Amino acid sequence: MEKSLLALMKKGGLILYGRHGAATVGVDQPYGTFHSCQNQRNLSEQGRREAVYFGQMLRYWQIPILSPIATSPFCRTIETARLAFPNYDVQIVPFLYDINKLGGDLPSSEQTRILIALSSMLEIIPPQGMNSVIIGHSFPRDVGLGILPDMGTVVIRPKGPGQGYDIVKKLTLEDLAKIDSI
Repeated sequence: MEKSLLALMKKGGLILYGRHGAATVGVDQPYGTFHSCQNQRNLSEQGRREAVYFGQMLRYWQIPILSPIATSPFCRTIETARLAFPNYDVQIVPFLYDINKLGGDLPSSEQTRILIALSSMLEIIPPQGMNSVIIGHSFPRDVGLGILPDMGTVVIRPKGPGQGYDIVKKLTLEDLAKIDSI
């Protein structure tokens, strides 16, 4: 991580894929609705602090962020986005729910479908001078963007529709705080 990463992020044209902040212990209840946070793991107090800090760091470093912030339909991702970016619109992207399925026992055709849809999303170049933010979930090891810590972020350089994308860097929340000095 060098100052060039900070300069690249300030220039824009990237996607910042962040995992939600720390969640409560437990599991999401099967057959629950996304409209009822009572049936889901939600942000813990630590997760709320992480989400606020994440947004503060991006503002501190003057990294331009495009509105709306894309999130999965889970309450913990929506709350993360709203706490990190209180003055931005939040757009719920139902497809991002599918990332949670990747850790389960899926037929390979379903896993392939999810990863192709994810790739299509990560190939979209944001408007000049701006970065897109997606708040979603971690992935299984060696699948998609891989395992992400709470509020971990993957900096992605999209190449355009059908052209793929590059992973520029994976950052922890602590890395983001010291991005100019590492």
